[in-house]
Amino acid sequence: MTDEHDERATETRQGDERSDAPALPGVPEADVDGDEESVPTASGARIHRPDSEHGTIPADGVGPGAEAPESAAQSSASTASRDSSEPRSDDVPASETRGSTSGLRSDGGARPANVDADGTLGDVEFTEPAKGVSQDVDSGAPDERVGVPEGVDLDTPGYEIRSEMNDIETPDEKTWFMELDEAVIDDGRCIQCGTCVSACPSDSIGVGDDDLPKLVKMCTGCSLCWDFCPRGGLRYERQWKITGGDDNVSGAGDPITEFSAKVDDDWTDGAQDGGVVTGILATLLEAGEIDGALVATESEEEPWKAESYLATSREDLIENAGTIYNQTLALGNLDLGQWEHKLPDKPWEDISLALVGTPCEIEGIRALQDFEWEYGAQEEGVRAVEYTIALMCTKNFNYYSLMGEHLEEQRGISPAEIGKMDVLHGKLMVYDLDGRMMLEEDIENFHDAALKGCDECADFTGYAADVTVGSVGSADEFSSVIVRTEQGLKAWELTEPVLDYHDLEDRSAIGGLQSWDKKKAFESLERPFDPDAPRFIDYADHAENYGTALNPHDAGH
Repeated sequence: MTDEHDERATETRQGDERSDAPALPGVPEADVDGDEESVPTASGARIHRPDSEHGTIPADGVGPGAEAPESAAQSSASTASRDSSEPRSDDVPASETRGSTSGLRSDGGARPANVDADGTLGDVEFTEPAKGVSQDVDSGAPDERVGVPEGVDLDTPGYEIRSEMNDIETPDEKTWFMELDEAVIDDGRCIQCGTCVSACPSDSIGVGDDDLPKLVKMCTGCSLCWDFCPRGGLRYERQWKITGGDDNVSGAGDPITEFSAKVDDDWTDGAQDGGVVTGILATLLEAGEIDGALVATESEEEPWKAESYLATSREDLIENAGTIYNQTLALGNLDLGQWEHKLPDKPWEDISLALVGTPCEIEGIRALQDFEWEYGAQEEGVRAVEYTIALMCTKNFNYYSLMGEHLEEQRGISPAEIGKMDVLHGKLMVYDLDGRMMLEEDIENFHDAALKGCDECADFTGYAADVTVGSVGSADEFSSVIVRTEQGLKAWELTEPVLDYHDLEDRSAIGGLQSWDKKKAFESLERPFDPDAPRFIDYADHAENYGTALNPHDAGH
């Protein structure tokens, strides 16, 4: 059966060869005697090589059952011989005829510029670049247009900037994110307030996996991240005076009034010292004064790690009552688009928010609001903050150092077992889920878990806030409340009906701790402390005081 099939196939092929069908263009007729004749490849045509029995036939034509081709040199020589014998019309040089292979390798590719016809590799010559000046396109002057039609007058821009590009340096008036990174973030002085994220008009700064600011796209050198950083260009003590007046720089500042207060309600059991902050915010929400409050919530993935959260109901606030002792980069979470699903359906310019934060965060938002600059995606959120509540604070902690190293590894307390934490009377107190105390230890024992930048802060009582709340100066279960501004007084008067309050019990305790905090800050602060100096500190001045590099942007490039 196989032999019969092969015989019929042979007859079919022979029949095809004897057919009167016209020959294909460019393909010579086969010789009847079976003599082989070379079939030229059409100029510029792509050759399709069918798959062989054992795979794809290589480009050199060597496959199963095929003989090795001529060498590249032989193939090229034989082709040249055939080309030279063919007649050419009008004596046109071979190199100028269509389909010429001059300068091509035998496989059809162009020959490299530094390989001669014999395949010898030579040196590549480069034009030496001009030094200190831009290179001319031709022999003419660099500020003249080339090829301008006669009689046409065109204004030609100067080329001076190009002639200076070889040795360009960063202009003195520009400060880049790299400077902030060098002087604050990499130096371990970042306090994770998020002001730089909020200030960036090009949204070039985001938050990394290490909870620190990082560059997420090109820096424009606008300098705002540096200017508004409370550990960089913002002279925070000047901000106290701008916000609260000449007397707002010593003791507990220059408040309007002070109280010891608590909210008398069952839900305050899980709140911090009487739940005053939650009480004020809930009252403002119910009165229609605010549409939401930016507070801290506990991460769903990592117990006792703080994250920013926009509370828009009383239930939201009660669920998130209490203090978490690490930062949320609150000011980096003022993009209203992030909270659009929780906000009422009205124009963003009509949104009103309250912000609860540490004194440094309040300093940052106050400074941002003092200027009419555009702050990128955070712009509407910055303008929406109408009430600020500062939490008394001597220092904040790095989450992984405090919870992971100090509590879990060194003291065997798992974050998942903690129900409440408090800092009171110089002690860190940790309670379990049933309210039983698990730890009471001097806060100084946890100093190396604190953010290094907190050492430079002299603002324990939140000088720039509308209202300050904390536990110092009041009995247990009461909060000390310092009302500093007319806006703060409005919030207090609205909340007063739901509060159990009396005159502040121990103002001297607050003033004493504020003085101690300021003294500790002066030991760490390496620049002059001057409430009357300009609000913004030049990077060059900071570098001189702290010994950081000038223009690290240039060094990195």
